[in-house]
Amino acid sequence: MNRDKPDARRAVFTPVDTLARVEAVVRRLGDAIDLGLLADGEQLPGETDLAAQLGVSTVTLREALMALRQQGLVTTRRGRGGGSFVTVPDGPAEDRLLARLSGWSTEELRDFSDHWAAVSGAAARLAAQRTEPEDLQQLQRSLGELVDAEDSKACSRIMGRFHVELAAAAQSARLTREEVTLQTEVGALLPLALGENEHLKDIADRHRAVVTAVHDGADDRARALAEQSVQAAMSRLIEIRLGSADGPRPKEGPDGQQSPSRKRRIGAT
Repeated sequence: MNRDKPDARRAVFTPVDTLARVEAVVRRLGDAIDLGLLADGEQLPGETDLAAQLGVSTVTLREALMALRQQGLVTTRRGRGGGSFVTVPDGPAEDRLLARLSGWSTEELRDFSDHWAAVSGAAARLAAQRTEPEDLQQLQRSLGELVDAEDSKACSRIMGRFHVELAAAAQSARLTREEVTLQTEVGALLPLALGENEHLKDIADRHRAVVTAVHDGADDRARALAEQSVQAAMSRLIEIRLGSADGPRPKEGPDGQQSPSRKRRIGAT
């Protein structure tokens, strides 16, 4: 594979482009861990190198690493052989996921679905046009893991990584960064969307169809299938948010009202 092509992992270590840089670094690295782009026990680059790669000061990076340690996502060791190491959590509890989902309005979820589908659809179309079979090794690996996923938590992590790798296969650095950003916003909620284990085979089948279309160079079919895989997951989240799906309703606050929608910019890092 051409080393100049975008790589899903490399997108993790590109400069953040927001004023809230500590939060941006925390979200970038935290969601890369959730997506499996950074492995359990993996050592992060040294502080000076990592700060330079992310385009932030070492002071900002140290504040972000402190926040990540407080979240249990990073462990720092001192002395010889020390540094900052990734710690993969067991995953957020369902109540935490539902509370996070309650911060989204249905309008925001639909808008996000449109955006994510457009990005993944474009990535799939370009990947079908630009890749050779040997360029699909990472996607094939993730597809195999998706087929073998034992629960929705594992499936959601692999699905998020799959879409980042699909953008990398499109050989577009911007689309790859955008997919990482999108996973930062919604990736933790995907276990809710994927539901019970009997649905996991359908999810694997959808993503297998995407890989097949990309492999065959069927760009329009790849685009449509990638969009459908995103829309199916987001439709489930919208149903849960509305309380119409089988499953618990998002938590209400002490005054009986659901927490207000958080302010955010679609596509912001």
